[in-house]
This record gives sequence, C-alpha cells and structure tokens, in this order.
Amino acid sequence: MRKADLLLLFEYNDWANDQILGSAERLSPEDFVALSEITFRNLRGTMVHTLDVERSWMRRLRGEPRERWDVELNAEDFPTVESLATAWQQDRSETMSWLNGLDEGHIDAVVDLGPKDRFPLLWFLLHVITHSAQQRRDAAILLERMGNAPPEIEFLNFADSRPQA
Repeated sequence: MRKADLLLLFEYNDWANDQILGSAERLSPEDFVALSEITFRNLRGTMVHTLDVERSWMRRLRGEPRERWDVELNAEDFPTVESLATAWQQDRSETMSWLNGLDEGHIDAVVDLGPKDRFPLLWFLLHVITHSAQQRRDAAILLERMGNAPPEIEFLNFADSRPQA
C-alpha cells in the first residue's frame, strides 16, 4: 500500500468519526450517556473506547513508553461530545504528523511487539482503521435506536465531501 493511500484511509477514519460525533451532538446529554441494551457500551463509552484504541495503538507504534499507551481512558472523563471531540483532535494531529514522517520502508517494515504481535506496521495501522469502523457501526446503531438518524459514513460519502471530488 502506498503511503498516500494510508494517509487517505486515516483522513477517512477521522472524517467518519467526526460524522458520528456530529450526530451525537444533537442528542441530549442524557441520551449521550444512556445505558444500552443492544451494544456492549453506551454511545459515549463506544466512542471513548474508539479513541482509546486509536490513541493507545498509535502511541505504542510510535515507540512511546508503556506508561503512555497502556492506560485505559475513562468514559466519565468525557462528559460531553465536545470534550471527546477536543481530545480526538489532539490525537489526530499527533497521528497525522507521525504518519506524514514515515516512508514506504517504515510502512512495510515488520514491527515486533511480542510473540503474537509481529506484523508489518501497515497491518497494525489497518487494525486501527478497521477497529474504529466496527465501533462506528455500534455507534450508528445506538444513534438510530435513539431516533437520531446516523450519518452516511461510507468511503464514497467521504470522497464526495472532499474539495477535489
């Protein structure tokens, strides 16, 4: 995979997360934290988990100390959609800066994180993207069940939103 394609996937991931957060902003504060009977976490918990996984994997892959990446985010630390979006924006900036500094050799190089975690960097990065997509699916289900039509978050919707589309 070319670096440009990988960057595009991360841009899409950020855009799709923003679409879900934008839809969540239209909820009442009570609905944002309401318990769910249909998914493992409520909407806030689902989105905090998504940020948590993105953050921890990116920090780990950047080689940051375990104390920085092996920390689970607490949903209660994000009382509003805005507080979550703000935290995500900081992580996006760090992630994109790091990704932009990689070259094709880095992307293809095997990263050894332990006996069962030895893959090309690209595979770990794709895991981040696909995990987030799975969590957004849960978030969309929750939004729909709350009577808030989930946004269109397919890749071609993202493509249509880009200025060069």
